[in-house]
Amino acid sequence: MSKTILVVDDDPELRQLLRDYLGTHGYNTLLAGDGIEMWRQVAESKVDLIVLDLMLPGDDGLTLCRELRARTSIPILMLSARGDETDRVIGLEVGADDYIAKPFGPRELLARIKSILRRVGEIGNKDASNSRQLPLGSWLLDLDTHYLINPEGVVVSVSSGEFKLLKLFAESPNRVLSRDQLLEVLAGREAGPYDRTVDVMISRLRRRLGDDGREPALIKTIRNEGYLLATTASLQA
Repeated sequence: MSKTILVVDDDPELRQLLRDYLGTHGYNTLLAGDGIEMWRQVAESKVDLIVLDLMLPGDDGLTLCRELRARTSIPILMLSARGDETDRVIGLEVGADDYIAKPFGPRELLARIKSILRRVGEIGNKDASNSRQLPLGSWLLDLDTHYLINPEGVVVSVSSGEFKLLKLFAESPNRVLSRDQLLEVLAGREAGPYDRTVDVMISRLRRRLGDDGREPALIKTIRNEGYLLATTASLQA
């Protein structure tokens, strides 16, 4: 079945170019020029991925990304004419799954879209062993719905990237996971010397779990090695 991509950008020529290009590769492409139209499309259609420009009239891309992540689990690929690290980090912090700077080649965009959808699809391939909930301290991770459930039973929506890391931690309790291992799961590549993607995602997870500054920590930083889900410590907290 064809996947549906929603392109949100205020440049009508770029929107049309991307619709034509993605259409030739089998994608159903919807278009929006601002946040109002984006929300209408999300409400009326089953959207599999959103390509979201940072600079938009009205609510900007960061605001919309934050709201999308709070209300949906649709993967988000952020676009920006500003390619500095600060923008990339902020985009990841508010919930984007990946980030690409303008100008970009359409083949690179297509490759990133395929990579995100492939990772989401791998998460969604359920089998008998996955039809359960995994504990994360006093929280639960539902492998069928991809929701996080807090100790009071409240369901919390998470991004596909957050789900991937939470699943890896839940399946590897009390075991140190290196940044390279975590980035391989997130993006299918090794970490560069200045790559902060994993650290940003861990920070987001800690805030989700109410683990930001708590002692004993649920997700512990192991100096010069990586991160560890300290389940015994969390259960005692």
